[in-house]
Amino acid sequence: MLEDDLRLRELLLRGLRREGHAVDDVGLIADARWMLGEIAYDVAVLDVMVPDGDGFSLCRELRAADIRIPVLFLTARDAVEDRVRGLDAGGDDYLIKPFAFSELSARLRSLVRRGPAARQPALVVGDLRIDPATRLVSAGPRTLDLTRRQFSLLEFLCRRPDVVLGRAEIMEGVWDWAFDGSPRIIDVYVRSLREALGSAPGLPSIETVRGVGYVLRSAGRSEPSVR
Repeated sequence: MLEDDLRLRELLLRGLRREGHAVDDVGLIADARWMLGEIAYDVAVLDVMVPDGDGFSLCRELRAADIRIPVLFLTARDAVEDRVRGLDAGGDDYLIKPFAFSELSARLRSLVRRGPAARQPALVVGDLRIDPATRLVSAGPRTLDLTRRQFSLLEFLCRRPDVVLGRAEIMEGVWDWAFDGSPRIIDVYVRSLREALGSAPGLPSIETVRGVGYVLRSAGRSEPSVR
């Protein structure tokens, strides 16, 4: 457990140990990083803001190192954007302070039952490779630095190569259900992805299907399928 508030940490330790859990506790990212790399825990409880860093970044490091331990974030931040950041960083659950100990205990039991998440296989289309677990994208020898939404859109297309996808389907699969902006936002992100991918041989291309939507066409493929 990573928590820099000593009083809260001691309360949680007493409660968890009373329920029969074996708990190691630290107050710094550096200590948590070392322990999580050396010991096979059932679950990690990470405070988001600590003196030497943040839990989101530590979680991203764990996922990049293929450490699949379930992660529960503890934070006073209750904005939707912060919850999204936590999940995008590879977290499994998010509990906002202040909280009831009984809720923390129930969430931990659920995560322990679930166990480590299976690593999602990398998606490969020609020389384009996307790793959903680490959110790394490579186009041939280049590593692409994509925003969260760019990554989500490219991943969505890569899961359906050579299949024409309508705008409504893309919007539903990539944008939040509550998004109330113009569907033309898809065009903006497609243009940015085209620029990021480039046109080197071996790379797929994102093509426009007039009146329908878009298709990620594999290198060398002349006609996409339509569904």
